[in-house]
Amino acid sequence: MKALHFGAGNIGKGFIGYVLNKNGYDVCFVDINQKMVNRFNRDNSYVVELLDDSHTVETISPVTALNSVSQEDEVIEAIVNADLITTSVGVNNLSRIASIVSKGLVKRAKENKRKIDIIANENAINPTSILKQEIEKHVTISEMLEIHSFVGFPNSAIDRLSLSKDSEEGEIALVEPMYEWIINKSEMVNGALPVIKGAIYVEDLRPYIERKLYIVNMGHATTAYIGFLTGKSTIQSALANPNIEYFVKETLNEAAQYIIRTFDIPSADMSVFIEKTMKRFKNKNVSDDILRVGRSPIRKIGYDERLLKPTRELFGMGLSIEYLSMAVAAAFLYDDARDEEAVSLQKYINEKGIEQAIEHFTQTKNKGLTEKIKEKYDLLKTKSTESMTQLME
Repeated sequence: MKALHFGAGNIGKGFIGYVLNKNGYDVCFVDINQKMVNRFNRDNSYVVELLDDSHTVETISPVTALNSVSQEDEVIEAIVNADLITTSVGVNNLSRIASIVSKGLVKRAKENKRKIDIIANENAINPTSILKQEIEKHVTISEMLEIHSFVGFPNSAIDRLSLSKDSEEGEIALVEPMYEWIINKSEMVNGALPVIKGAIYVEDLRPYIERKLYIVNMGHATTAYIGFLTGKSTIQSALANPNIEYFVKETLNEAAQYIIRTFDIPSADMSVFIEKTMKRFKNKNVSDDILRVGRSPIRKIGYDERLLKPTRELFGMGLSIEYLSMAVAAAFLYDDARDEEAVSLQKYINEKGIEQAIEHFTQTKNKGLTEKIKEKYDLLKTKSTESMTQLME
């Protein structure tokens, strides 16, 4: 079985490529990094290190790679002949690969109409639908109808911490032992392929997507922004402080009320999920940089994003947002000179003031919510690094 995967970054190597290889796929990566393409084709393999107590090392093989810029014809041909197509390029880069994917699908429609599914594995809600919309921009209406006759666009939700480190043999993918790959079965068209062992197939993806975004991603970002304000360098060092650990857990407990009430999920199940999430965050074998997790704060305080949506939904229900509102406020104080979004955010606050900044970046029209976040912002802004953790109690 042949899998074509767009994106040879940490998620591509440490998660999707890893799982597909374990399921018997010959994986061909498509990337623009020529050095990485050359290394894959030279070695026909790469190394993954699990962040467990033994630091287990696994070799993933066979793998090959193509450059999407200099080898366009070969990539198009690979699309024609693939059994499965997957991506992990970052949601903002789906538009960049849509052109070559559309060319491959148009050619496949003429030469090989075997059914195939394309799964975009990005940190976003319904990323494959986003890719499909981008593909539609490059084809005619009749071509898209033809593509729909044999191509499925199942959405997915993914969850695995994937990092990397340099070595003499090249870049090594570092991944936590736990992962979750959830695929919307109802959107698939190719029933001939065996199920992917390790993946979970569901009929309704939304509860899983929102649980991931508004619990895991939200908690991760919260830890980063509070950790930044308290002078911590990693997620793990931040959570080693009992006050910060307590604050993050209570933030998760507040956000859980949104999931429980929206999807009728038992409170006990969410409690178990939160405990598992906190354990993952505190994994002593991981060194997760605060600045990596906290980057792009403007995106993370967006209207439907990880920090704001559970906050505004719960505020509308009249439920507690004491911890969530402080987490949002902490994001507005994130100030990393190397982060373009952080620089833009602080510039806007300095020029327009925090109240206007809250309304502008969150797009909320709820004055009460704006005032609540501003109250927490003012409180955090007046505290020193040393006294900051006392607020977390």
